[in-house]
Amino acid sequence: MTNTPTVIYAVDNGVATLTLHRPDVYNALNAQLFDDLMAALRQAERDAAVRCLVITGTGKAFCSGQDLREVPLDDSAATMIGDRLRTRYNPLVLKLRTLGKPVIAAVNGVAAGAGLSLALACDLRIATADALFSAAFVKIGLIPDCGMTYFLPRLVGPSRALRLAFSGETIDAATALAWGLVEEVAPPEGFHAAVAALTSSLASGPAVALSLIKRSFIHADGSTLEQTLEYEAQAQQIAGAHPDFPEGVAAFRAKRPAQFQ
Repeated sequence: MTNTPTVIYAVDNGVATLTLHRPDVYNALNAQLFDDLMAALRQAERDAAVRCLVITGTGKAFCSGQDLREVPLDDSAATMIGDRLRTRYNPLVLKLRTLGKPVIAAVNGVAAGAGLSLALACDLRIATADALFSAAFVKIGLIPDCGMTYFLPRLVGPSRALRLAFSGETIDAATALAWGLVEEVAPPEGFHAAVAALTSSLASGPAVALSLIKRSFIHADGSTLEQTLEYEAQAQQIAGAHPDFPEGVAAFRAKRPAQFQ
């Protein structure tokens, strides 16, 4: 991390909160924010005390996308954009998907462009009622990137995804909930409590099983039924060999809360 980090990292009760911190530019993504975010993700991944991650933003925005002040307005722009996607943003998306812990996007405000892609790459999304969402790329003559063409149609359906990509229109949190873009919307005054309720539930859950659940769903997305069934069998065998399984069964029989490792 740098001396003036653009990501604030904090851990409390097994939950690591990664707060994007460039409020003067609505937490736009620049080179330093990328480096700080990747460092924070690696730190949370290595920390055995961290059971769940939250990504959120400071101020009025979750993330407004790429900081366009870093993009040159000459013939080098196209090469720069492609190189940055391949060397920075694509690895960031893959890190979020392969990280063996639940990752929650707590969308506290505007999520636009690559900022929306960042939220889509997380496992779950909870939004404040005044949050806004926009694919935005078409507004500057570009296509959605950072995995948006992969994640968005899987969440909202191909037609709605194309509508958002073609138009660059902004939708509100209520529409995002109705379309399946987010799983929960909370009023601004209850947003932090709603995020805490979700993350505390995950942080107290069986960490190995949660990791295997995430990996199983990702594997199933590109697999046949037969491949999925075999993967489930292998993952279930791993879960069944962990002490959390007999503890969960014992807790169920005793009608008490399970104390997972």
